[in-house]
Formats: sequence, C-alpha cells, structure tokens
Amino acid sequence: MIQVIILKVRDPEAENAMFTTAAGFIAEMLCIVSLHLFGKFDDEVKVMTRRLLTKDDAIKAVYGGCILGGGGGGWIQDGLQKTESAFEVGSTSLITIEELQDDDYVVCVALVGAPSAKEQFVDSQQLVETVLRMQKEFPHPIKAIMTNENGASTTINGWLQAAGADLPVLDAPCNGRAHPTGSMGSLNLSEVDGYQSLQSYSGGKAVKKVEGFVSATLDKSSNAVRFMSVEAGGMVAVCRNPVTVGYVKKHAAVGGITQAIELGEAFLSVPEGPGRIEAVASFLKGRVIHSGKVSTFNMNQTGGFDVGVVRIDDLELTFWNEYMTAEMNGVRKGTFPDLIMTFDAETGLPLVSAEIQEGQSITVLSVPKENLKLSSTMFNEKLLKTVEPIIQKNIL
Repeated sequence: MIQVIILKVRDPEAENAMFTTAAGFIAEMLCIVSLHLFGKFDDEVKVMTRRLLTKDDAIKAVYGGCILGGGGGGWIQDGLQKTESAFEVGSTSLITIEELQDDDYVVCVALVGAPSAKEQFVDSQQLVETVLRMQKEFPHPIKAIMTNENGASTTINGWLQAAGADLPVLDAPCNGRAHPTGSMGSLNLSEVDGYQSLQSYSGGKAVKKVEGFVSATLDKSSNAVRFMSVEAGGMVAVCRNPVTVGYVKKHAAVGGITQAIELGEAFLSVPEGPGRIEAVASFLKGRVIHSGKVSTFNMNQTGGFDVGVVRIDDLELTFWNEYMTAEMNGVRKGTFPDLIMTFDAETGLPLVSAEIQEGQSITVLSVPKENLKLSSTMFNEKLLKTVEPIIQKNIL
C-alpha cells in the first residue's frame, strides 16, 4: 500500500514562512509524507489540514457562532472581547481530525452558566487553569482542545486555552449548535455504561471565586459544575471529559468550527441591514418564518438557565437558553435541534434570547437540523425529552 499524507495550509503568509526552510516546515507543520510498501499496490490519500488561526478568523467565528448558537452560546460583545484576550495570550492552529490518531486523547472546554447573569466573571488565567488542572489529573497526554458548542462566545472558547497550554484546536466541536444542558454537549457519554466524567472548573472573583475538580457520573458532575456556576456569579470555565479521537469521529460535529467561520464570512460580506439575514438563510438553506415587533418577552433564571417566551404577533418562541420551539397560530415552524434564531430586523445583527426586548423589531429564521453539523446527542431522545417539562411543550 502507498499512503500519501497531504497537508493543506490555509494561511498564505504562514505558508511562505514555513517553506523558507525544510526544518521550519517540519517543526511548524509536523507533517510527514510517507510511503509504506506492503506488497499489494493500493493508493490511499489522506488530506490533513492545519490552519493558523487569525484574529480575522475569530471575528468571523464570533458572528457565525452567534447565529449557530440559536439564541444561546453567549453574547457577541463577549466573544469579541475573548478574541482580544485570546490573541494577547498567543496564537494557535485549527487542525482537522485526520491529523490525530484514533487512540489519541482530546479534551473539551466549555462555559457553563446563564448568559444573562449580571455577576458572571471568568478571566484568561481561569480559562487556562482548567486545562492545566486536567492535564495534571488525567493520566494520558492531551493532544488537542475541542470547544463544547458553536455560539458567540463558545466557538472561540478554547482558542485562548489552546494558546496558553500550547495545544491546537480540533475542528470538531462537541456540537455544531448551542444547547442548554451539559449532557447534550457530552458526546453521548451518558450512554456509556459506567462512564466516569472528569471536569475541572474555575470562575468568579473575590468572594465568589470558585475552582475545583469533579469526578463522578456524567449527570452528577454536570449538575455539580452547574451549581458552582451559580455560586460563582453565573458562569464558570470548564475543561471536561477526555475522549479518544476515534470516539470523537462518531459523536462530534466534525467540521463545525470551519462552518462557523465560513458562515461568519458570508454574514459579514454583506453590508449592515436585512441583506445579512438573507445571506445567512442562503448559506444555511433556511427560511425566514416571520418579521415583526416583539409584543411579549418573559424570562426567568431557573437553575442557572434563562427560561422564557417571546411573542411576535402570532409567532411564539420558547427558549431554555436556546430557542426550543417556534409556533405560528399553534402550527410548529421549528423544533430543537432545528436552528431557530432571531435577528434585528433593521441592522441584521443576530440577537440571543437574553437580549430580546418588547417593542423591538426582529426577524426569525428557522433552519432544519439536517443542514447543521450536529452531535449524536441531538438525536438522543432521552436527552431531548428533558426539554419538555422546562418549556411545557412537546419536542418529540
């Protein structure tokens, strides 16, 4: 068999620098072109990509991630601030899953809490500390960092930690859209008998500062971290659940980071205004289901989540951080994990559920789940069923 490994470099300046010397290329790209001859001639070509992430990529990821957040996943301003913080720490690379071996271990990073919490605080040191603590507690080398989901502040969550821990970012978030519960971002590990979840967390400041490490069943560890997010003022950084690359291939949203960056590029390529919403609908093959003024907006913080209802004329949206259902006069127009997203009708800017206001003119977009890059958890009926008692609507 002849095995040829081809590397694609996505950044032209990086490519020129890397090819200046053979030694520099090998050191930076860690790419080997190898021929293994074992009798029978059989050509196999693997495409392996390492993309040097830039601040421009991050800005696109923030906007694209916000849209894919479906009402959750954090605020745009928070994501842009995280972009600045990440590149103050250093730069990192985005790698495809083909760059790693099936028995290599990767780890997930996440932000857990309620986006509307007023006292939330997580700084750069706390983000990196969660990864370093996991490296200390886990017995195997960690080869890359995965983000938990796509969202304004979550798509790029992991870039700072990766730079601080000298690791690449894997182009395979646990989920390609945002979701409310920790279990939904845990790659269906809830279905693995006897699985012991490892989670390192840190957040809050002054008297609300918390940090620690939890080892328990997935539900217990996720509930413990969610509780600590409330104690921290509303949000904690988390590094959790080391898994093999072979497992990731079966359960993660492979290519999800690239989708967010490309969606952000499509969105930002259009001048501010309603045309941006049309660009998003075209990119994701979705549709606008209604435009109008918000007549009702009710939101409560329950157990560390934002839960509520938005009404725009005859359209009703329910949310549990993320939008769960869209109904027009009782007719269902979208159901989680379909993507339901709100936009400012005049500027075209995406709006998360927590920033909706009565009297605001908004446009609502719906995208079928088949057009998204989703985790296997998004098809786990047991996990989806947990949504129903929260929003008092059928999901399944």
